[in-house]
Amino acid sequence: MKRLEGKVAVMAGGAGGIGTGCSKRLAQEGARVVVGDLDGAAAEAVAAQIAEAGGQAIGVALDLADPASVAALFDRAVATYGGVDAVHCNGAAIADIASDLDALEVDLALWDHTLAVNLTGYLLCTRAAVPLMLERGGGAIVYTSSGAGISGEKTRVAYGVSKAGVNALARHVALRWGKQGIRANCVSPGLVLTPAARANAADRLDLLLSLTSSPRLGEPEDIAAMVAMLVSPDGEWINGQTYVVDGGMLMR
Repeated sequence: MKRLEGKVAVMAGGAGGIGTGCSKRLAQEGARVVVGDLDGAAAEAVAAQIAEAGGQAIGVALDLADPASVAALFDRAVATYGGVDAVHCNGAAIADIASDLDALEVDLALWDHTLAVNLTGYLLCTRAAVPLMLERGGGAIVYTSSGAGISGEKTRVAYGVSKAGVNALARHVALRWGKQGIRANCVSPGLVLTPAARANAADRLDLLLSLTSSPRLGEPEDIAAMVAMLVSPDGEWINGQTYVVDGGMLMR
């Protein structure tokens, strides 16, 4: 059964690793997908792969830190497919361990950039999406969060604060517009074996696996499955929640 047949889904950060997996899964569920990504060529490539598999998708260049770029993404969704029913905010400024230190030493330019992409960018998507969803009687937003937004860390203060803000944004949207049919939730991935993760953490995979309660590490499809459920009718009674999908590393 295709749970998103006839729906329009916007992927803000829909190419590369988790984004590609989620874009393809939403298309498999029947959604027409607008794949937005900072790498416009990669977004178009993911859209082409979806089309080759029999789905419908377009690729759009997106800079989450640019209000005009975010507005253009949603304008393309409306112009091409007539509206918006689901949004997955997945774009992210990745923590720079060398500069994202503690509150006394964090580089302020990095702090500003991290919040601009990870938090303000999600707010811009929300401001674009909510009016369009209200026109269609409701919709669903999923924000990509992180365990760093739940548990404390001695460093990565900018990244952790940005992701804690994402969790609060989801609860705000759920409370403010839930009665009007809009749902907002977060997915907090653990270590997912994207190409980048395989390259950057190749020497630590056994250690990271030992910290979980699972016999394996994550794949993009694991996150995509949760996102698809949350934006589908199966998730209609779920609102304002943060789901940790990490193989049982962070239990709460």
